[in-house]
Amino acid sequence: MDPFEIRKISSTGVGITALGLGGAPIGGMISAGGLYGGTDYNEALRIIKTAYELGVRYFDTAPLYGLGRSEGRYSAVLPQLPRGSFVISTKAGRILAPVDQNAAEPVGPEMLPVLEPTFDYTRDGIRRSLEDSLTRLKLDRIDILLLHDPDVAGWEKQATDTALPALIELKNEGVVRAIGCGINEWQMPARFVQRLDLDVVLLAGRYTLLDLSALHEFMPLCEERDVSVVIGGPYNSGILARDLSGPVAFDYEVASDRWVDRAKALKSVCDEHSVDLKAAALQFVLAHPAVASVVPGSGSIAELQENTRLITDTIPEDFWLELKSGSLLPEQVPTP
Repeated sequence: MDPFEIRKISSTGVGITALGLGGAPIGGMISAGGLYGGTDYNEALRIIKTAYELGVRYFDTAPLYGLGRSEGRYSAVLPQLPRGSFVISTKAGRILAPVDQNAAEPVGPEMLPVLEPTFDYTRDGIRRSLEDSLTRLKLDRIDILLLHDPDVAGWEKQATDTALPALIELKNEGVVRAIGCGINEWQMPARFVQRLDLDVVLLAGRYTLLDLSALHEFMPLCEERDVSVVIGGPYNSGILARDLSGPVAFDYEVASDRWVDRAKALKSVCDEHSVDLKAAALQFVLAHPAVASVVPGSGSIAELQENTRLITDTIPEDFWLELKSGSLLPEQVPTP
């Protein structure tokens, strides 16, 4: 597979590389108490630069990632590149404001105050979120704008009534080129796709080699409605990328025996065919005709380079056939 193949987002004319760079790990980590841990600032910049040099042309971020730091770190690299040579997506639905209005001094190399997020799905809140992101990114436009985490907020009605119509309005005005949502479940975005004119859904963790819950209803619906899917969390929070002999995470929590046993069964077939489980995970999702890109997070240059290599690894057809014959994959699921 070619990680740098350009795939179209619906009928928008926006083209993104099959491999994108997820912006959560490069945002570092932050709390109301200040900065801590996460990817070092200079390392984050090197990751972004290296991704572009390798051929990645799709970069995803969000105000929530590092509470503004992810966007701030992208701003140290992307504005120096030809604007038409890359696609950037960010998210709306949370407003970042200083924790203490009386002590909102910029800190860190990004020169941002310590911020805290508040959900705001109003029309004005969506527009303010976009304006704030443009300021942090130091760009004149966003290509793809996604409504962030309506499932976490439990705000399906607000999303349908105000937030997504506000995104559609921005697209109709030519402010952004494509719109959709970034979400962790498939049921809610399926209803959005049925009711509203969306271009793309960034779906985290629900269509993977391990978790196929979106396969039978959501993915065909997206094909039918010409809605592109970007896959986030292809390793399901690490279970498909870690040593399975110890505790591993699935969906941001400690994995249950059910998921560990299934991952071990997949790994056993991988070992039999000398296939890297991570390579299988990445190539599997990219084989679906609805999928435009996969955006694994890269917290180091080594991880970025590995993800690039894994997509190009040769995986024998017999491997996929055995997964299907062994009931680890449904017979009808698309495979490379």
